[in-house]
Amino acid sequence: MPFEVRFWGVRGSIPSPGPRTKRYGGNTPCVELRCGDELLIFDMGSGVRALGDALLAAAKPVRASIFISHYHYDHLQGLPFFGPIFVPTNAFTLHGSPRNGQTLKQILGGQMVQPYHPVTAEGVFRAQLTYRDLSATETLEVGPAKVSMLELNHPGGNLGYRVDCGGRSVVYATDVEHGSALDSGFFEFARGADLLIYDSMYTEDEYHGRCGPARTGWGHSTWQAAVHAADAAEVKTLVLFHHDPSRDDAGMDKLLRQVRKHRPEAIAAKESMVIKL
Repeated sequence: MPFEVRFWGVRGSIPSPGPRTKRYGGNTPCVELRCGDELLIFDMGSGVRALGDALLAAAKPVRASIFISHYHYDHLQGLPFFGPIFVPTNAFTLHGSPRNGQTLKQILGGQMVQPYHPVTAEGVFRAQLTYRDLSATETLEVGPAKVSMLELNHPGGNLGYRVDCGGRSVVYATDVEHGSALDSGFFEFARGADLLIYDSMYTEDEYHGRCGPARTGWGHSTWQAAVHAADAAEVKTLVLFHHDPSRDDAGMDKLLRQVRKHRPEAIAAKESMVIKL
């Protein structure tokens, strides 16, 4: 059964396009998973616009399951620019956790109101949309894929996802800060995964403020913590993700070289990269 991962947005916090980030990409998070005939989309950062263009170019109806990790704007800002959501023949099931007393539908609609946005979601989205509120303890069946979720350590809350399909597995754990009581539970959640896509935004020096402001409490991890998580969970391949917007291509190359001293198989996610499992 085909099972592949494609990256459409790999950057964190804010889009950072330009010549300094051309090789790795400057769009914010969006990851496509294909499991058999099922299309699963994780997060709708600015990278989802290009994914939408590719789906429209195929000129056939689109059916997909969309999973939102959390609602910070870098993971949601591409939603109003996702072309297929304006087409009546397309169908999407959107998944996400309720937060602050609001449902998924209320939260997604709330970002598209004046004075922040010229049109509302209900006013312009024409695709068939189903909104599904998630809890962090449930497991879903999406065709041949089993999707599990876990609450991660991030301000305001954040869901990590695990997809098991045909005896292979991918864990998507963007925006997670290490060093909390949740770590051990995450290691078990990711145990034995073929692919771990993990927040590795900072170096330890950046995180602890030895160069610039301290980033503790900001909700992100370091490459060193990513290596530790991959080792503790005994995953096969570590994929560095949610790259710092200020880290250029040369800086990413340097960071990856450091990681590969500990995990030789490690990959730094790049836009348009495809990994087949």
